[in-house]
Amino acid sequence: MTVYAGQGDAHRSLALLWGAPAEPRTGRSGPKPGLSVDAIVSAGIAVADAEGMAALSMRAVGERLGRTAMALYTYVPGKAELLDLMHDRALAELPGELPLLEGWRAAVEAWAGQLYACYLRHPWALGISQARPVLGPAELATMESLLTALRPAELAPERLRGAVAALWQFVRGTAATTADARGAAAATGVADEDWWNARSARLAELAPDFPKRFPLLTALQSATGAAPEESSRDGFRTGLAVLLDGIAAGVSVQGGP
Repeated sequence: MTVYAGQGDAHRSLALLWGAPAEPRTGRSGPKPGLSVDAIVSAGIAVADAEGMAALSMRAVGERLGRTAMALYTYVPGKAELLDLMHDRALAELPGELPLLEGWRAAVEAWAGQLYACYLRHPWALGISQARPVLGPAELATMESLLTALRPAELAPERLRGAVAALWQFVRGTAATTADARGAAAATGVADEDWWNARSARLAELAPDFPKRFPLLTALQSATGAAPEESSRDGFRTGLAVLLDGIAAGVSVQGGP
């Protein structure tokens, strides 16, 4: 389920994201005490964490808070704005502290690990498309943190843009794979081991010459004995190392540190 960020009213969304003072209200009645934007965002995250993006609605958030959906609209205009706020709040959990004194590579590894863990805590955030950024303070701070980590590498602008895009998409992609591995059994009602056993046996019947037809794939599969989630985590660590090796090679070519 892909959702595009920034679909709500730009004026209200950005004001809420950046903590601008609430605009004067008209009419006699004001909001009931006990509700706040922060409380609504926290409840939204709790709903999405527990039940997924598909379960998120203003009604579901209101029920978690013991209020009606209508009571929330005084604080947050709608679901679109709420999603922007939730996404930025999730990214605000990143520590932001990086081992900059250990060099750019260690700093980038720390940044990637922090973002990877954040996405696994909140897998619904992976369903929010990056085609249009939220432009919230936490999202921009996350990008600034990566640029700070890469700064000592002194990459040329075009290489820097490519490295940033590759790193962010790599973290999102591998986190999505791990999140999918976690949710597959619950979503389908079939355990990973049972799924693989059934298909492996049938595939062996249909393609007895599989090892001969696909020797390299067979060798790679034989070397991978980890469970799906563990394999995904190994893939994250190894893939990140390969990606950083590529960045390092680029640094050497252009004569950086």
